[in-house]
Amino acid sequence: MAAPLIELIRLSKSYRRDQFVIPVLRDLSIEIAAGEFVALMGPSGSGKTTLLNLIAGIDRPSAGTIRVAGQELTRMSDRELARFRSRHVGFIFQLYNLMPVLTAYENVELPLLLTPLPRARRRRQVETALDIVGLADRMDHYPSQLSGGQEQRVAIARAIAVDPPLLVADEPTGDLDSVSASEILTLLSRLNSEFGKTIVMVTHDPRAAARALRQLHLEKGVLVDDRGAPAAPGAAAP
Repeated sequence: MAAPLIELIRLSKSYRRDQFVIPVLRDLSIEIAAGEFVALMGPSGSGKTTLLNLIAGIDRPSAGTIRVAGQELTRMSDRELARFRSRHVGFIFQLYNLMPVLTAYENVELPLLLTPLPRARRRRQVETALDIVGLADRMDHYPSQLSGGQEQRVAIARAIAVDPPLLVADEPTGDLDSVSASEILTLLSRLNSEFGKTIVMVTHDPRAAARALRQLHLEKGVLVDDRGAPAAPGAAAP
């Protein structure tokens, strides 16, 4: 059996505030296969975003082991983690995090500027990403000229521009109306089923979570429910 894309072993995370130690995650062990679409759910303060940041290599655990794509993040230096993120992880945020002075094309190109790709190759990858999200005809528009749903599509195009195996999404529909939210969730499902992207999504919305293949429920930093059968690795190819 193939190794999981994401493996968390007895993971814990605490923060220190003055003389107090505040536990956020407690002794979590989770495996996520390549090709899964997983929703992280739970009340505010349950540790969902902290867990997402640990999986993405943005934060470090207080104890335990994190392996992603065969690499042990807990042993990496800050520079190695930055290199890992740039190659393996695409980020999708609730508020899009687009640069207002850049066009859609330029926003999507940003992560590619950190790679050694020649300009012509960068252009092909940007145009492909914008075509996948249905915005090939909006690449010269600025964020202020786009709707919220279109801005999130640009953000998703930016996330997939380097063709990472893993997408992490923190409340990607939290700032959208119901129609736009449904369209974004359909796009994420397509990226999972047609392009084989592994997706880990934080959400408070049961309707959004229902689009995932598996739901992990956290309460006070503890995994209390794990619903859904893992997808077969390699079920969808790019």
